[in-house]
Amino acid sequence: MMKSLAIVGFGISFSAFGGGTPAKMTQTDYVNMWSNVAVEHMLTYRIPASITLAQGLLESASGNSPLATEANNHFGIKCSNWTGEKIYFDDDAKGECFRKYPTATDSYNDHSLFLTQKPRYAGLFQFPVDDYKNWAKGLKKAGYATHPEYAEKLIDLIERLRLYEYDDKTAPGAKGTELLATNAKESTGSKTKPKESAVNKPVSSMKIDEACLKYENHIAKENKNDVKFVVARKGDTYYKIAKEYELAMWQMYKYNNFVDKKDMLEPGDIVYIEPKRSRSRCKDVTYTASKDITLIEISQAEGIKLKSLVKMNGFTSEKVTVQKGQKILLR
Repeated sequence: MMKSLAIVGFGISFSAFGGGTPAKMTQTDYVNMWSNVAVEHMLTYRIPASITLAQGLLESASGNSPLATEANNHFGIKCSNWTGEKIYFDDDAKGECFRKYPTATDSYNDHSLFLTQKPRYAGLFQFPVDDYKNWAKGLKKAGYATHPEYAEKLIDLIERLRLYEYDDKTAPGAKGTELLATNAKESTGSKTKPKESAVNKPVSSMKIDEACLKYENHIAKENKNDVKFVVARKGDTYYKIAKEYELAMWQMYKYNNFVDKKDMLEPGDIVYIEPKRSRSRCKDVTYTASKDITLIEISQAEGIKLKSLVKMNGFTSEKVTVQKGQKILLR
């Protein structure tokens, strides 16, 4: 994890690599973007959402550090036992190896697996999921980061931004409650939450979208080329849909041609759950652009592989913008 941690405060963060450049994304922006994912992982892996969010904020400078922007690495995880892509930055030593991910969502997934599968972090799971103080201290004790005030910085973020509110989403009846430890010892004073006053109360409290926690299975449909897909709803992520249909994340990205590897889904997005076709089932069919549109968007709308569209239409790149009125061969 990064030795020189991001200094985060007053809605402004500075690069973990010492650039001193004002952040493009604020703390509020970051939490709003990743809170649903953090809660989802809490219900699945029993890692406090407040801890996940605080670590993401601190390690990635609210998503603005070079490691986050160039490698989608939001948690400063290095290359130990890593077979994926790599990137090198100076940290405890010069030119240290860090994990590089296709998307920031992959970084969040890997962070949860990293904590649940590494024996040195096993002791953390004896603490209740809302005991963020002992989790923060336990992370520092287990050697997650070398910064001497790592635990204090996490706790400060959690209390100042009221991230502990997200930990309350494990109330009886919530998905994942059965994963909570039954023999965990309650830490003295660890559940005490800071008192609020009219002066200290934030202008807007960061609340989780309750609708995003009420997960309902999707109804798979078939498009005109007989390719199965689902339509994204509010709160959906690729990770959720991948789990529902027992797919790996690489399959989700491959089936949907995410060249820029977008992380978050928007309501109405078409998400394919099986490979697209190499050509249209209908003969002599073309696609006429009603507006300027990318070839990637046409591939997603028609359920035809992007590389096939490139080849059929004589393009040299997948990153093509089709002009309004232009016809595209689909077969």
